[in-house]
Amino acid sequence: MTDHQAGETRSGFVTFVGRPNVGKSTLMNALVGEKVAITSEKPQTTRRAIRGILNRPAGQLVVVDTPGIHKPRTLLGQRLNDLVETVLGDVDVIAFCAPATEKVGPGDRRIAESLDGYPRAKKVALVTKTDAASHDDIMERLVEVDALREDWAAVIPVSSLTGERLDVLTDELLALMPAGPALYPDDVVTDESTEDRVAEIIREAALEGVRDELPHSIAVTISDIAPREGRDDLTDIWADLVVERDSQKAIIIGHKGSRLRDVGARARAQIEPLVGTKVFLSLHVRVAKEWQRDPKQLGRLGF
Repeated sequence: MTDHQAGETRSGFVTFVGRPNVGKSTLMNALVGEKVAITSEKPQTTRRAIRGILNRPAGQLVVVDTPGIHKPRTLLGQRLNDLVETVLGDVDVIAFCAPATEKVGPGDRRIAESLDGYPRAKKVALVTKTDAASHDDIMERLVEVDALREDWAAVIPVSSLTGERLDVLTDELLALMPAGPALYPDDVVTDESTEDRVAEIIREAALEGVRDELPHSIAVTISDIAPREGRDDLTDIWADLVVERDSQKAIIIGHKGSRLRDVGARARAQIEPLVGTKVFLSLHVRVAKEWQRDPKQLGRLGF
C-alpha cells in the first residue's frame, strides 16, 4: 500500500454556483474530462444535481452540477432553487463562478452573500471564460470577485475551453477536501444512469436553435431502451419530448418533421458512443399542458 492510500487521500463534494449561463456545466465536463452534463446557450439548462467524478493520485473530487440560481417564475423554477439549496447544505466546497466577460452585478452579489447560509462549506471564487476576455478584463474581474467576500479560500481564473489553470483548480479543491478514501470506484465518471444521460442528450439536441421561451417548456422521458432482438449491434430507444402547448409541438416537429429529424440525428451521434452500439431512436412529441406549474405533472416528469 502506498503512503497516500494509507490515509492521506482526500475526497469530497464540490459544487459550482452562480447566475445561469456562467459556464458551470462546461467547467464540470472539462474537469471530469468527459461530457457528463449537457450544455446550452439557454439559461437554466441544468435541471438536476448531476455528479461528475474526478480521480487523481491525491484523491477524488465529486463535482455536483446544479441549476443556476434565479428568480423562479414557475413551480419547476422553485423546485430547482430548492434543489440547489439542498446541494449547498451537503457539499464540502462551494465554488462561486463569475464570467470574465461581464462585470460583477447585483445577481452575483446576491448569490455571494447567500453563501453565508452554508457555514460548513469552504468557499472558492472562480473567474470563468478567461479565453474570451482581455488580460485587463480578467484582472478587473478578479478584483471585483475578490471583494465579494472576505472568506474565499482561493480566487482562481479558469478557462474550460482551453483548460487553462484547471490543474491549479483541481489541486486547490482537493487540498480543501476532508481526508478520506474515494467515494466512488475509480473507473466511474458519473452516477447518472444511462437512461438519464440519454434523456439529457435528447433534450440538449432539442434545445439547439429553438426560441427563447421554449427551452423551459421541454422535458424528455424515456419509454424504453432495449437491444434489438437477435442483434447485439443495435439498441432501440423510444423517447417522448414533452412540451406545454400545441404551438410548441409544431415548432419542435418542424416543417414535415424536418426539425425532429435533426434533433434525432444530433442526439443519435452522441448516444451511440455512450451505449456502444448503433441506435434506432424513435422520438414522439406530446403535450402536457402547463407542466411546469402542475405538481402532478412535475412528479411524473421526475421533478
